[in-house]
This record gives sequence, structure tokens and C-alpha cells, in this order.
Amino acid sequence: MKIRLGHSPDSDDAFMFWGLASGEVKSDYEFEHILRDIQTLNEWAMEGRLESTAVSVHAFAYVADKYALLRHGGSFGDDYGPMVVTSRPMTIDEIKGITIAVPGKLTSAFLELNLFFAKTFGNDVKPKFEVVPFDQIIPAIQEGRFEAGLIIHEGQLTYKEEGMHLVVDLGVWWKEMTGLPLPLGVNVVRKDLGENAVKEISRCMRESITAGLGHRGKALDYALQFARGMDSQTSDTFVGMYVNNRTLDMGDEGVKAIRLLLKMGADAGLVPPVEVEVVD
Repeated sequence: MKIRLGHSPDSDDAFMFWGLASGEVKSDYEFEHILRDIQTLNEWAMEGRLESTAVSVHAFAYVADKYALLRHGGSFGDDYGPMVVTSRPMTIDEIKGITIAVPGKLTSAFLELNLFFAKTFGNDVKPKFEVVPFDQIIPAIQEGRFEAGLIIHEGQLTYKEEGMHLVVDLGVWWKEMTGLPLPLGVNVVRKDLGENAVKEISRCMRESITAGLGHRGKALDYALQFARGMDSQTSDTFVGMYVNNRTLDMGDEGVKAIRLLLKMGADAGLVPPVEVEVVD
């Protein structure tokens, strides 16, 4: 059986899937790696296009009828996460009235930004935004097209060097409010493949993460080709933020955080109510 496996062209995802891509993990199944940005993967998941894929936790609310959530492969920010940055120092009140460049309406970062606005300014206040590819947000601010942007991925480590100013770290805000890690991305598998296929896909992906953590140097060398100019030390730091023991198994705390985020989103009318089905 051929399994199309969707993930983003980022160093942390590449690190996770090194075990499969390198042949370190063996299976009778053939895995084809489909690399696309997370917004595209979210949209494809709405169609059920790929057998297994990374999606935003936000998007999972719309695809839970087709896909089950895997306990491994999740990305969480533990006291860190997506950030609102600006071209000049600004207060939180100032960003209420300006257009923010965001990386996609189905990204978890966008859901979390909306929740932040609701909790800070009231349920009737929504962020003004424009969708910009995530890797073009900081350049767009530097060019003067926007005063603020919602950044994800390696921008969280490099924004100061790019001349940006931090207004709010949504991972810090979430941790202070809930005491939980901030859910960002998850891996899912299509339910209609059947129990045996779901189990085999789950095994291979879990073992791929284990292989990367056990052969960090080799997996990091592979991941560096997707690091968009980051040096090896910065890339290693970034991978460590989002590929760790919680990635092997999100645990009860991770499942709780996902359910809470989606419940808060549903209560605020931002996502439909959803039952989170987890594959062990």
C-alpha cells in the first residue's frame, strides 16, 4: 500500500520524518513524502486528500470526521509559541486597530490570536488581518506593507535580528492562563484506511520520531536542508523546541490542551464543536 504522507518543508517536520525518509524505519508500505506549507495541508485535509498528514490543531476541528488524531508527532509550545511582532515598539492596545499579517486562517496561530483578542478586548473585537505566506511575513513588515505580523516557525528565534519588536508571545499568554502547553500542529491518519493500516502508519511515524531523536546528528543534517538559511545551532534549537519527548507521546496533558483549545474556540464561535478521537 502506498501512503502519501503530508508535512511542511520545515526543519522540525523533516527531523521527525528522517527515519522514514532515510529507510531507517522499515515497512511493507511505501511512503511518499508530500511537502507543502501548513495552510495547503490544512485545505487538503478538508478534502481528505492524503492518507496521513500534518495539520494545524485549528484545522482538526474541520476534519475530525475524516481523520483521527495520533498521540505522536504533535507540536506544542511550552511557554513559547506564535508571536505578534511589529516594526516599532507597540503596546497590546495599539495592535487592536492595525492590520496584522497572518500565516493562514486555518493555522492554530490564527485561532489563538482570535482567542487572545476575545479574552483581552472582548468577544466582539476581532483582529484586522491579511493572509501572507508565513515566510514572507517579516519581509512584508520590513518593506512597510504591514506594521505587525503573526509569526510562526523559525521567525520566533530570529525576529530580533530582523529588527522586529515583540508585542505578545501567545505561548506565554496561554501558559499563564491555563498552565498547559500551547497546541500547534498534530499528525492525523484517515479513518477509512481501516484498523490495520492505521496501526501500521502510526507505528512507522512513531518509530521515525524515535529514530531522529536517537540519531540526532544525522537527522539534523537532513533537516538543515529545510532550515531556510538558519545556521546549524539555531536549527538545532528550533528542532528541540518542537521535537522532544512530548512529540513521542503528547500524554494526557497534551490531549487536554487540544481539547481545551478547541472547546474555547467553539465557545467563542470560532470553530465548530468537535469530539477529539485519539489513536493510541
